[in-house]
Amino acid sequence: MDTLNIEKYGFNHTGNIFRNNPPGALVEKALLNKEGRLSRAGALCIETGERTGRSPDDKYIVDTPAVHDLIAWGNVNRPVSAEVFDQVYDQMIQYLNDKDLYIFDGFAGANRKYQYGFRVINEKASQNLFIRNLLIRPKKEQLKDFKEDFLILVAPGCKVDYKKLGLNSEAAIMINFEKQIILIAGTGYSGEIKKSVFCVMNYLLPQKKIFTMHCSANMGIDGDTALFFGLSGTGKTTLSADPNRRLIGDDEHGWSRNTIFNFEGGCYAKCINLSKEHEPEIWNAIRFGAVTENVKLFEDTRIINFDDGSITENTRVGYPIDYIPNTVSSGVGPIPRTIFFLAADAFGVLPPISKLDRNAAIYHFVSGYTSKLAGTENGVTEPEATFSTCFGEPFFPLDTALYAHQFGRRVEK
Repeated sequence: MDTLNIEKYGFNHTGNIFRNNPPGALVEKALLNKEGRLSRAGALCIETGERTGRSPDDKYIVDTPAVHDLIAWGNVNRPVSAEVFDQVYDQMIQYLNDKDLYIFDGFAGANRKYQYGFRVINEKASQNLFIRNLLIRPKKEQLKDFKEDFLILVAPGCKVDYKKLGLNSEAAIMINFEKQIILIAGTGYSGEIKKSVFCVMNYLLPQKKIFTMHCSANMGIDGDTALFFGLSGTGKTTLSADPNRRLIGDDEHGWSRNTIFNFEGGCYAKCINLSKEHEPEIWNAIRFGAVTENVKLFEDTRIINFDDGSITENTRVGYPIDYIPNTVSSGVGPIPRTIFFLAADAFGVLPPISKLDRNAAIYHFVSGYTSKLAGTENGVTEPEATFSTCFGEPFFPLDTALYAHQFGRRVEK
């Protein structure tokens, strides 16, 4: 049996290994493993368990001499020692040794010059399908000699010994930039995989003078690109999926000297109160191959009840970007003519719409006023006013001043 050289990670593996399986095979395995159910339209519907959103209090960056002076340490970027990381890593390897493993080798960054390879090893077929949808899928020839820049181990069933290790809970999301490894244990929320990749890109690319952005992007017929900045739930995905404009990407982008480019190969949309009338592009994307999280089905028809938030308000769907009919297939577009900032202003602080000059734009970019919406993070059940630097503070590991400077220079140009 081909072990895909996973012994180099410390595995002494006894289960089966499935690499870059097509959607049909992964759906079949997920159903056999009772990981989810099919909706009438064919989407794989899974429940993520206790954690239905990100767990920011359980996210850590390994503090090593090579990165210590680069990271903006604090409540968002929590340090953890290399020794604790190694213990969690060893626990996860032991846990996964006798499990069937699902491997996806893919890329982040549509611009080949700034592209990185990620090898994701999942214990669940459904989460492997999810990350297959969200990363850029390699061509056959790319897969033949694929070399990962980062390894991601994902094991929702592995509960860390947090009391012994001095951690916050049984869940742990750890990024080791020096070893180029990401660990995700104790949580079944697939958004943690996607956002960990985003954190890595937000660490690597600014050091190459690429401005990284938590935004969606689309393009008009004349090549006019628009960006939509905002936290999860503020409308980035909905507004960018405009039938009259071509979608570049719905969440994560880089801005080089003369292009903007998508980091991803898919979209991760909120589903709560979704309707065919108001969001037809997303509605039609929820079909075979898509993965929904925490939606409920009408039992007699298997039709998704998008108005049901009984599990969480943060119901989600991940699907390949080409499920949206009008896209920019390259994931690359010209530098933008228009930039929107989106705020979920639950407290009426801002005017409904404002036009910003350069100074005001930089101020609002740095302050990032918005409201956290119910369900997007574990424990958030009511809107909470917050200031999220760069409209995505949880995902930016470097000094805020670096991102602000890069934004300001691009606005000037």
